[in-house]
Amino acid sequence: MPAQHGPVGTGGPVVMGIETSCDETGVGLVRDGVLLGEALSTSMDQHARYGGVVPEIAARAHVQSLVPCVRSALDAAGLRPADIGAIAVTAGPGLATALHVGVSAAKAYATALGVPLFGVHHLAGHLAADLVDGEPLPNPLIALIVSGGHTSLLRVGDLARDPIVHLGDTLDDAAGECFDKVARVLGLPYPGGPAVDRAAVGHDRAALAFPRPLTGRTDAPYTFSFSGLKTAVARWAESHPDSDVPPGDVIASFQEAVVDVLTAKAIRACRDHGIADLLVVGGVAANSRLRELAASRCAEAGIRLRVPARRRCTDNGVMIAALGDLLVRAGAAPSPPDLAAMPGAFLDHAQLGLPTPAAHAA
Repeated sequence: MPAQHGPVGTGGPVVMGIETSCDETGVGLVRDGVLLGEALSTSMDQHARYGGVVPEIAARAHVQSLVPCVRSALDAAGLRPADIGAIAVTAGPGLATALHVGVSAAKAYATALGVPLFGVHHLAGHLAADLVDGEPLPNPLIALIVSGGHTSLLRVGDLARDPIVHLGDTLDDAAGECFDKVARVLGLPYPGGPAVDRAAVGHDRAALAFPRPLTGRTDAPYTFSFSGLKTAVARWAESHPDSDVPPGDVIASFQEAVVDVLTAKAIRACRDHGIADLLVVGGVAANSRLRELAASRCAEAGIRLRVPARRRCTDNGVMIAALGDLLVRAGAAPSPPDLAAMPGAFLDHAQLGLPTPAAHAA
């Protein structure tokens, strides 16, 4: 659904979402599932020279960008600060210094405007990323989260109310982390995910038989591990410095190993649990081959696939606003005034900062 411009009419409150968990400063404005305005600033170029995100650089960039992003989002929506009726903010997980910037700003806005504050889980925000562009999420569904720091298979019911069940997680490197590390080994620029995706286009995905980790008959069916695959690619590159295999074929073969494992385990989870809806989210969900293979395998298995638009896969404020809007409409209790950043927060509920899950209103 396209952004709605102009003044706010009747209906639920305008929810402003703030995202500062890593190197993107995102602000979104959502009301009743409708996107009103958004703004995004990234410090990625500042980190590229180091080959990865530097927390202090990211935090300083958030400090510099957050207020301008709020103003830009409000201008895009034709709103004033006084029109904001609730604040949602990523309270975790993420870089501690970066999260502190967003949480502190959200608490300041909530206090100054006299509106409720909702601390939310970053990964639950990814699950809500498509709500402003599509239909409500099916209940239940299997969700595959693939990002730079997380790779998980989840069973999700009512996102605003129900516990989120982990079917399996990664034991070591996340898929996006593996992309970044292999890209560095193969001489591709940071960030590695988009670079690998571009470099693999038109090349032979079957040129090299890289391993598919944890896909044996006795392996945990929903658990991931990508450290060994990363090592296998690095060892191949070291032992074949003068190989006749085109670099693009090496990259495409590596990418195929990753997406093969991701999609195979996701399809198995859907079949094993009798759930016909699969949601794929996170930064790696923007990968063109992952989207293509997931669509093909879901069609073959009779599973309905949902993947956000590419602009919604990476971190943004709209997903946090959409999740906050969902919580408001579900009657969730606001987070307490002493809400703090939680860099290592585990995903078991969409909202963070409440004493117990029972604090959610029915």
